[in-house]
Amino acid sequence: MKTDSGTVDLGRFDFASGDEIRNLEVAYESYGEFDGDNAVLVCHALTGSQNVAGYGSETTGQARAWWNDIVGPGKAIDTNDYYVVCANVPGSCYGTTGPSSTDPDGEVYGTDFPPVTVRDWTRAQRLLLDELGVGRLHAVVGGSVGGMNALDWAKRYPDDARYVVSVAGAARLDAQCLALDAVARRAITTDPDWNGGDYYDTDARPTDGLALARQIGHIMYLSKASMDGKFGRRAAGRDAQRDSFPSDPAAAFFPYRDVESYLDYQAEKFVDRFDANSYLYLTRAMDDYDLAEGYEDDARAVAAFEGEALLISFTGDWHFTAEQSETVAAAFRETGVPVAHHVVESDHGHDAFLVEPGKVGPPLRDFLEDGVDGRSVHDTDAGGDTGGDFAPVHASLFSR
Repeated sequence: MKTDSGTVDLGRFDFASGDEIRNLEVAYESYGEFDGDNAVLVCHALTGSQNVAGYGSETTGQARAWWNDIVGPGKAIDTNDYYVVCANVPGSCYGTTGPSSTDPDGEVYGTDFPPVTVRDWTRAQRLLLDELGVGRLHAVVGGSVGGMNALDWAKRYPDDARYVVSVAGAARLDAQCLALDAVARRAITTDPDWNGGDYYDTDARPTDGLALARQIGHIMYLSKASMDGKFGRRAAGRDAQRDSFPSDPAAAFFPYRDVESYLDYQAEKFVDRFDANSYLYLTRAMDDYDLAEGYEDDARAVAAFEGEALLISFTGDWHFTAEQSETVAAAFRETGVPVAHHVVESDHGHDAFLVEPGKVGPPLRDFLEDGVDGRSVHDTDAGGDTGGDFAPVHASLFSR
């Protein structure tokens, strides 16, 4: 497949906060050939990047693209048919301007970088697509907070996409997730090496705080069933060491468990590739998002959307629940937008949208081809129809 990557300077950018910067650079990757009406924008999750397909990226430090099982030749988002664009969002650290970037005067922004919202992400994506010569999109597809980003397209640019797909997304976060995100940010800001966000010219980094924040995130992404199945109460192997964090002297008497080892390993990998200030900025953007903002309710927020919508949710996901997706589906139905809500039986928690491509791929592929009439979009055996009934979809439907 034809691939391209680069950075586009959008010039002065006015943020929703009222602040501005003189130059916003947006890093992106694209795949496939553009033919005028086949563009698909993919919106990444919280700490994802523009590297949605392919293998390896020096820019992002990822050994493997984050949705390589979904995007590519012959896959659900088929790059033989679609021109796929994925852009790193403002406030991140994978090439798009954010706290770790240098301003036009040669100084690192740090916490002087303006507060970032999902609205800013959507507007930056629209401006990038304008620069790439892309007008109306065939589809906007996003997972997790990227699903919020996709819904924001239906709200802010209702004429600009034929299809909108939110995978494991929601109209807003609930209080429990807001609380956990607040604790994760506190872990970073109470790390002495955070230094008020001004750590870029020092030898130290707030790695302990960022590691703890990431561990909280991983716990949110997994379900009780998946954690029990993967780890149980098992002790880690003999060679496993408690190296990531200092432990109290008595800890040596007790087992270092598999679940601890997993969390420490994930945290160690993460702090090598992500910026602590970016984590603060992006989680605040996610927490702040409310689809109904500026409107009386969700239905009025998407009332002007002229396309079709697909919501994909997972039964084991307590971060972005199936009930939250159903609330969004109901809002679309209320305004007469053709919508389907595809609920997948899964024990993998929020991570299911990444680790179960065999269940995500078929409904997504068929929706991009035929909208809500796509054959894998609905669970007809469980009473679903093209009106988008809220019914679980069983794994047996994806055996082909």
